[in-house]
Amino acid sequence: MFTDLCPDGPGWTVPWAAIEARFDWVRRMAGVPQDRIHHAEGDVAVHTRMACEALAGLPAWRALPTAERELLFAAVLLHDVAKPDCTREEDGRITAHGHSRRGELFARRVLWEGGAPREFRESVAALVRHHQIPFWALERPDLRRIAFRVSLLAKNSHLVLLATADILGRTCTDTDEFLDNVALYGEYCAEQHCLDGPRAFPSDHARFEYFRRDDRDPDYPAYDDTRLTVTVLSGLPGVGKDHWIAAHRPGVPVVSLDAVRARLGVKPTDGQGPVVAAAQQEAREHLRAGRPFVWNATNVTRQLREQCVGLVVAYGGRVELVGLEAPPAVIRARNAARPAPVPEAVLRRLAAKWETPDVTEAHAVTWVDTA
Repeated sequence: MFTDLCPDGPGWTVPWAAIEARFDWVRRMAGVPQDRIHHAEGDVAVHTRMACEALAGLPAWRALPTAERELLFAAVLLHDVAKPDCTREEDGRITAHGHSRRGELFARRVLWEGGAPREFRESVAALVRHHQIPFWALERPDLRRIAFRVSLLAKNSHLVLLATADILGRTCTDTDEFLDNVALYGEYCAEQHCLDGPRAFPSDHARFEYFRRDDRDPDYPAYDDTRLTVTVLSGLPGVGKDHWIAAHRPGVPVVSLDAVRARLGVKPTDGQGPVVAAAQQEAREHLRAGRPFVWNATNVTRQLREQCVGLVVAYGGRVELVGLEAPPAVIRARNAARPAPVPEAVLRRLAAKWETPDVTEAHAVTWVDTA
């Protein structure tokens, strides 16, 4: 999607006209106003172009391998992509609250639909989600946890370059202050051993406990007292969860939301409260008995997965997350072939809020391409 658009030597020119022509989401940013205090340069599209040009001028970015340059260029191009949906005028000021969070979801969907590799896609999505963190890092009481999480999903060194380009690509009075904050964030990450790679933990269980408990020492070798393992699936309808279970967990009990829906006569478009309650009751029965089982549901958001993970942990269970995915065309074809296809509107809604499982959520995470 970006190889032929990414600036390259000797000119390092950003082909903005070609970028606008290719991506409708870039064209949508044109004309979207911004807070004049921090963005006196113009609308979101103007800022994005200036940020891309600033990135192309950074010696540290030019020195990166080609694949990393393309990844960072994509992240800068997408970092404010959700501002058209989030921009509001409040008390005479223009705000874009939540654009980083929504930008992550938008970037993931765009890159998935464009066929980008999962590693590339998830790194870009993580950078978009956290691109403002270095600006306000010194004010964050949870900075260490955020820096560690970023290191497990992308690279903090990339985040520093993205934030630098973001600041240089704008006209504001506090540019130097922001650049100092970004530099300090980079130094902090270096001190915490998470600037250029993932933060190391004594074990998977220690990492899992660190991200679930406040004030946890990341170097504490937490004792693993789990007594059973539960496999929690995550994936859009039509991704092949039932086939994966048959191939990889034969004979293991399954708590299936589809099966519960069928038993209760609840449609995918109906309220899912009774379905979730019945599935959780089945899960509790397995947990009380100490039986490993598979939790088969779409679980496309971190919040939904946490409902499963939290229940398992409360009963002393170990959690293995399996994220299954396939290209959009494959999912649509499989869904259409089902006896009871999920409505297209439901598929689109689920894809729009899809969050890929990450290693901060469970003891182990496996990503599977079912295409």
